[in-house]
Amino acid sequence: MSGNTFGNIFKLTTFGESHGVAIGGIIDGCPSGLKIDLNFIQQQLDRRKPGQSKITTQRKESDTVEFLSGVFEGVTTGAPIGFIIKNENQKSNDYDHIKDQFRPSHADFTYYEKYGFRDYRGGGRSSARETASRVVGGAIAQLILKHYGISINAYVSQVGEIISLQHYHQLNLENAYLNAVRCADENLVDAMFNYIDKIRKEGDTIGGVVSCVIKHVPTGLGSPVFNKLEADLAKAMLSINATKGFEFGSGFSGVTQKGSVHNDTFFVEEGKIRTKTNNSGGIQGGISNGEDIFFRVAFKPVATIMQKQQTIDKNLNEVEITGKGRHDPCVLPRAVAIVESMAALVIVDHLLFNKTVKL
Repeated sequence: MSGNTFGNIFKLTTFGESHGVAIGGIIDGCPSGLKIDLNFIQQQLDRRKPGQSKITTQRKESDTVEFLSGVFEGVTTGAPIGFIIKNENQKSNDYDHIKDQFRPSHADFTYYEKYGFRDYRGGGRSSARETASRVVGGAIAQLILKHYGISINAYVSQVGEIISLQHYHQLNLENAYLNAVRCADENLVDAMFNYIDKIRKEGDTIGGVVSCVIKHVPTGLGSPVFNKLEADLAKAMLSINATKGFEFGSGFSGVTQKGSVHNDTFFVEEGKIRTKTNNSGGIQGGISNGEDIFFRVAFKPVATIMQKQQTIDKNLNEVEITGKGRHDPCVLPRAVAIVESMAALVIVDHLLFNKTVKL
């Protein structure tokens, strides 16, 4: 199975399955001399881990990372960084009833068609459990970005039809870390939480949107053809489980505007070229222009629902299936940390492509 490595210079390779002994990863290309803040890394993992509230899966995992190589006396050596996160709370029996059945909108069928075999326990390699390893890699990338004053803040901006209409400039993005929904719009937190909880009680699921803002990105990251910065961000985001859409800047709404309205006019502020508006989302011609990078990621409803559905088994028999076990009614609260992590991996990779990072 290929496709387990992300990045060109700062590379993250992940391994492991949802119900295996452990998951983990190898980070290659991390500069030496970076002080590893274990508290920060664990904080990021805690924001992604299951069992945070009644609107997330009740699987209980400490998600404690253990570094095996590449770190000495709390500082990176420049060697590959190996790490593992042990699985502590698997309940594989919860999946015995679907070992021969293809769950609607899951990876079961396509996985089986491609490989002729599948680990049905929690989805195996296709499980979102794998994203915990991305958060470790992304947290280390964020530690590098702190040396450049670059910040990344993601937050839930939509759950179902509940949409925050506030521009991110009007929000305190840190508020997203203070509530179970991970919403930065304080006026919508309760409504979103209660709606997700209602959906959970119905045995159903719901999707929504995670928005992300990257501030203080220098000009010049990205290339104008195949290595466009927005293209790499799109690949990063769409590699996350349950994603179905990506837009940056004005996105799809920009098609309703004329060029005379949509164009970002230049002006000079304190000796620097700026734009009066930011419909470009901080990227023009595939290259960062120094403005805030802003994008949105759409997540579908979780495929496992606690309701009866018709499906097919591997012998082509029509069967009835009902979800059981522990599953998220909505992935959004836990996806915020993953979006931030994947964004950090992209930005660090482009920084390293442009020049040598000095810590």
